[in-house]
Amino acid sequence: MLHEVKFQSFNERDTVHGWIYVPAAKPKGIVQVIHGFGEHSRRYLHMIVKFMDAGYIVAADDHVGHGKTALENDAWGDWGDKGFRTMMEDEHKLKGLVCEKYPNLPYFLFGHSMGSFIVRDYAAKYGGELAGITICGTAGVFRGAKEVAAELEKAVEEGRGKESDGEFAGKLMGWMCERCGQISIGNEWICADTYVQKDHAEDPFDAFTKPVTNQSMLYFTQMMGGITGEEWAKKVPAGLPIYNIGGDQDPVGEYGKGIYEVTNWLCQTGHKVRTKVYSGYRHEIHNYSAIKDEVEAGIIDFMDEIAEGAEA
Repeated sequence: MLHEVKFQSFNERDTVHGWIYVPAAKPKGIVQVIHGFGEHSRRYLHMIVKFMDAGYIVAADDHVGHGKTALENDAWGDWGDKGFRTMMEDEHKLKGLVCEKYPNLPYFLFGHSMGSFIVRDYAAKYGGELAGITICGTAGVFRGAKEVAAELEKAVEEGRGKESDGEFAGKLMGWMCERCGQISIGNEWICADTYVQKDHAEDPFDAFTKPVTNQSMLYFTQMMGGITGEEWAKKVPAGLPIYNIGGDQDPVGEYGKGIYEVTNWLCQTGHKVRTKVYSGYRHEIHNYSAIKDEVEAGIIDFMDEIAEGAEA
């Protein structure tokens, strides 16, 4: 069963488009899939199907400025004017809609890349509502973000918030192919598979290659700043189960360093974190044909253990 849902964004301007995928079986729980910067939720169909086959209802939406939400609101790369927590609050609203239809089930979040930032911010504010979270392709202290944020703040103060200056994206992310060898597209850092690169670059719902407003890029850097260090980790409920996964050739996670930074922030504040780093793989570990089944099985095992414990 598939429900298409729409709801008013936290930004008070856009209508967010989302989907609830329901397996033809008794559900054991719900998992909300939260996509990353520039992409959209249908890039996760393989994972969504695996979760459904495992007995989970799956919820997903396209963020403001992204995918179908951007298309229907004519707002590519523009997140609105309500701050960097807009997407996190939208995900909380989607959870409310899902729980109205399917109450009293263990509720999990999975977030990749920027989606993992959103999950981490969500856990700090609404973590008590969740059974567990998986963060994938996350970042610790993101290289250059603080410096680029200062430049973006100046641009916004000068009235250039709704402009799109590519120089800022270049400074923030232009270095990310540094270990990828020969570069032809510019997105090689996401995955070594050329077919994944091509699919990503040519996807009409993928906004990664579309201009992002300076204000939205500022929000992106502020989003990362809001989930940094033990100050953030202390806000996450100590009893919330956390699964932290990524590749050791992922520049977002600073080649493994950032992944462990996040785990250490959480461990130092009393949390228990299960961490798995896949050696030799770049950003989108869930899109490598060699390991995507293993990656998804690990997430399912994590959720199953918690869901089965809730039934006992």
